[in-house]
Amino acid sequence: MTEKKKPKYSLAQNAIFMAAASFQASKSVIPLAIALAFIAAAKAAAQLFLIPVLLKTIETAYPLPRLLTAMGGLGILLVFLEGLEAYLRQNALFGRIAIRQRILTKIIDKVATTSYPNTLDADFLQFESKAAKACHDNTAPTEAFWTSLTELTTNLLGFLAWSFLLSDISPALMWLIAASSVLAYFVNKKIHGWMWLHRQEEAACLKPLDYICQVCVSRQYAKDIWVFCLGPWLLNRWDTAFERFRTFLFRRELHRSLGAWADLLLALFQGGFTFYYLISLTLTHSLSPSRFLLYFAAAHGFSKWVMGIMDSFSKLRSQSMELSVVREFLEWPEPFLFEDGLPLPTEPDKPYEIRLDNVSFSYAGSQSPAISCLNLTIAPGEKLAVVGLNGAGKTTLVKLICGFLDPTEGAVLLNGQDIRKYNRRDYYRLFSAVFQEFSILEATVEENITQNTAPTDPGRIFQCLSSAGLSEKILSLPQGISTKLGRQVYEDGIELSGGQTQRLMLARALYKNAPLVILDEPTAALDPIAENDIYLKYSQMTQDRTSLFISHRLASTQFCRRILFLEQGKIIEEGSHHQLLAQNGPYARLFHIQSQYYHEKGKEPHAI
Repeated sequence: MTEKKKPKYSLAQNAIFMAAASFQASKSVIPLAIALAFIAAAKAAAQLFLIPVLLKTIETAYPLPRLLTAMGGLGILLVFLEGLEAYLRQNALFGRIAIRQRILTKIIDKVATTSYPNTLDADFLQFESKAAKACHDNTAPTEAFWTSLTELTTNLLGFLAWSFLLSDISPALMWLIAASSVLAYFVNKKIHGWMWLHRQEEAACLKPLDYICQVCVSRQYAKDIWVFCLGPWLLNRWDTAFERFRTFLFRRELHRSLGAWADLLLALFQGGFTFYYLISLTLTHSLSPSRFLLYFAAAHGFSKWVMGIMDSFSKLRSQSMELSVVREFLEWPEPFLFEDGLPLPTEPDKPYEIRLDNVSFSYAGSQSPAISCLNLTIAPGEKLAVVGLNGAGKTTLVKLICGFLDPTEGAVLLNGQDIRKYNRRDYYRLFSAVFQEFSILEATVEENITQNTAPTDPGRIFQCLSSAGLSEKILSLPQGISTKLGRQVYEDGIELSGGQTQRLMLARALYKNAPLVILDEPTAALDPIAENDIYLKYSQMTQDRTSLFISHRLASTQFCRRILFLEQGKIIEEGSHHQLLAQNGPYARLFHIQSQYYHEKGKEPHAI
């Protein structure tokens, strides 16, 4: 989102959206908000009349018991209203949290289930971040909206009641107070507007400070800090960044001070004029002290109601803009068909043919295509290898075959049918895959392999671990496959090495037992011999299944009957390992270069 634009939804539309959400999550939210508004206005009225009423009883020389009764009655009323307000406010909190959590759940579901191309879209990612922030805590718009709406209703009720009271003495005074209150509000808005306009500058000042703090306390940087003596350098960077932030704080507080002075002057003008007018009224119309005090307090309270209305409305408008972002994110268009697509049942023993028909693909903003006019057929049960240098398009090809990306030209066909018409989630179930980038969940070894909390087959789990070369390591752990991985959630969790993690991912792919298998350079952290061993074992475990092996080490894929050599998104050579060597082309040249680094068992390595 590179530029500001008008929100898609108005304040009224977002109020209806929140009302609908309240009926789905908690029907008590709206009634409690109305009740809180009336109680808050009633409490303010009771506080307004408390002292004048007591003063009136003294003026009229009421007996002491009657005076004490009046004081006690008003005191009890205030305590009751205060307690009732606190009770309702606490109970209203549960419903408001339920609404926020319901919206947050929708956001999480959108993030977890969205089409893969959306995750590459900068606008989508910005909307995602802002939508999540709108549900972050109790002050976030998806919950605070109800607080602002309650405050606005309270201020409107107070404004109407106090207007009726002040119009009894002087409509002109009422309008003068209203005008000065509006002026004070806009002065404050101007000051806060400066801070809003400079929020990016503040964020830019805080960003390096936060980063340096993160580096100083993060374990991953500890070795570099000690070995390379980075402490003094980090402190110097901190001092430089903090000086920049201090300069910004000085400017910010200067504007706040000017705003405070402006507020003070307007308050003096308003209070002074009100005091002068009421003194004059007292002298000319013999206004009693109790009524003087009542009108003076009413004038001061009226000013607060006016400013409260404007402030609450301003909050609601700001929160509405953020709610609009949430709604736009939830309604973000999906380029893939999911439930609306044709169902595609998974049948492990069914033959599946993948065909790329004149496929081209370009990433957004790229000057050249990652895949260009590529035609490829992967026959059922075939073991196919795709090799090439970094940037040749191997991973993009895998994403197209797996259905994470759709071609910009051409089509990917499954048994002759364009995959775009299927439910994409059904299509994903056809694949077992291990990618270059994979994730270890903060869960047990068993859960990481099965991706399921339902009862599983331990025997099959150990068979997959054995095939991946990780069974000995897991058996050596005190809790075996019940051992927890990671230390962010579990204090007794363990951390696997890079190679062990890759083997665990291989076991996960084997356990799924899908009809189509893809390995996209998952063994980069292993040495060539270990990689070759895993690929061979994996080939044996996936007999009769269509398999695609991606590697930049040419020696690891010799067992495949067909090897594709990619360069700049095109297949420039194709054949078996021996056929490609015989052609003495790019594949053969790259193989001979790589072979210099390795040697067969029992031989010395070639000189480099």
